[in-house]
Amino acid sequence: MSKEIEMVTITKIVKENDSHKTFYFNKKIEMNAGQFIMAWLPEVDEKPFSPSALGKQLGITVQKRGDFTSKMFELKKGDQIGIRGPFGHGFETKGIKKAIIIGGGCGTGPLRALTQQLQKNKTKIDFIIGARKKEFLLFENELKKTTNLYITTDDGSKGEKKYPHILLQELLEKKDYDMVYCCGPEIMMKMVLGVCLTKKVKCQLSLERHMKCAMGLCAQCMVGKHRVCVEGPVFDSEKLKKLKEFGRVSYDEAGKKEIFGK
Repeated sequence: MSKEIEMVTITKIVKENDSHKTFYFNKKIEMNAGQFIMAWLPEVDEKPFSPSALGKQLGITVQKRGDFTSKMFELKKGDQIGIRGPFGHGFETKGIKKAIIIGGGCGTGPLRALTQQLQKNKTKIDFIIGARKKEFLLFENELKKTTNLYITTDDGSKGEKKYPHILLQELLEKKDYDMVYCCGPEIMMKMVLGVCLTKKVKCQLSLERHMKCAMGLCAQCMVGKHRVCVEGPVFDSEKLKKLKEFGRVSYDEAGKKEIFGK
């Protein structure tokens, strides 16, 4: 793990849609899918990202939704950013022979990297992509080639018009899986956890919180007694079912409590 910032060069930028771009860098990092790096823009800020591509080139998929990501969207091939990491606890994949993965919105990014990791283990993968509408589906064409892909959209513009956890419940009534993996909006993941607990299927979920130091020092990213940047961002169902704050409470950058659904 590198605590020092290293400058890396952008080698390729892929526009996934109007709201998402994937940035590739001339850097290879040994890390597990689900771990994260800190990306630094001089005179702007530093933010955490779980890579959407590992291997020969590191890649992060960025959703434009604030000052930092707006500045990222202005970058071009050949520009540099600073990175440090990897940090945190990623997805556990050892011994998983059959998995189902659920990605919601930008959460599909780190699950793309997870898919690549599982394929090395010859794991059979069913994958559910969920989005508000078809324009926000990520990596659809790639995942069609590498997984048994299902699509859900809130407005029915592509795939089935239903929430991902409903489709998960239907699939669990027909198929057996060793593990359910999920990353996306926390309300969605809370529903996924509920389905998994009811069906008695193991799951691993990747949480998002405001992570400033990435080393467990500032306590900004707490969920219950756990530091998401150290014990997470990936947690299993045994831990999550005991966390009363999961799916209910988070904290903004100033430490102010936020209630989900408001």
